[in-house]
Amino acid sequence: MSKPILELQIRDADEMHALGIRLAKEFRAGDLVTLIGPLGAGKTTLTRGIGEGLRAIGNVTSPTFVIARTHKREDSSVPMVHVDAYRLGSADELYDLDIDYANSIVLVEWGKGMLDGVSDDWLEIEIARESFVNDENSGDEDDETREVCITGYGERWKDVTF
Repeated sequence: MSKPILELQIRDADEMHALGIRLAKEFRAGDLVTLIGPLGAGKTTLTRGIGEGLRAIGNVTSPTFVIARTHKREDSSVPMVHVDAYRLGSADELYDLDIDYANSIVLVEWGKGMLDGVSDDWLEIEIARESFVNDENSGDEDDETREVCITGYGERWKDVTF
């Protein structure tokens, strides 16, 4: 069962960061979130905002070379785990990272197709870089506008709104 929860346009990195802070208010232990989008879409910027909203300790950066980074949180025993699955080949490899999914909030960049068997419930955040043409930026290649679509899978996300 999947449920589109929210679709919106994000104009710049500050708005993407603010969206992360907003989303973090709903996250709890056991939540699994996958972030989908091309290079430069804003996945790590969104994750930094989520980290700030969760009061994660330490600098939230893309864990490309270490694959996964665990952040303890201020005033919480539930860590935030940030995974970059770009170099992983399957859901089995994600599962083999030995992450305590039930007692963590896990964010997986490049996680599309990697969550089968990991959990029955997850949140998918897809970020698309679109070419928006309007009077203010007609033909502007530096347009930072993104389309964000958030979809919930499973019972956990059935009644959640952001």
